[in-house]
Amino acid sequence: METLVRENRNADQRRAEQLVTPLASVVEDTDAYLLKVEMPGVNKEGLEISVENNELTITGRRSLAQIEGTLIHRESRPENFRRGFELDPSIDTSKISARMDQGILTLTLPKAEEVKPRKITVS
Repeated sequence: METLVRENRNADQRRAEQLVTPLASVVEDTDAYLLKVEMPGVNKEGLEISVENNELTITGRRSLAQIEGTLIHRESRPENFRRGFELDPSIDTSKISARMDQGILTLTLPKAEEVKPRKITVS
């Protein structure tokens, strides 16, 4: 089986903005791949997802609350997220869907009909 995605790390070099690479995982089932990307602090309005020439690009901008008073200590990072993946041709890019839930972006990457397993009936 071919690889689902190949990460394109050179994509981040195009921007001057400070962006961090979010953690991601991929799960395969019969009909699709599920790509889960951790983007804490990002809501659906802060997401930009695009596919061009089989390259999936995900950008997430955080909506951080304004701090009243003097900040003494902060461990959370204020940077936004960006990650790019090269998609396998077996993915039907016209049917990709996305859902954001509690800082986890889940993309459903459906397999094209011609690569799904099927049973052949013997007559």
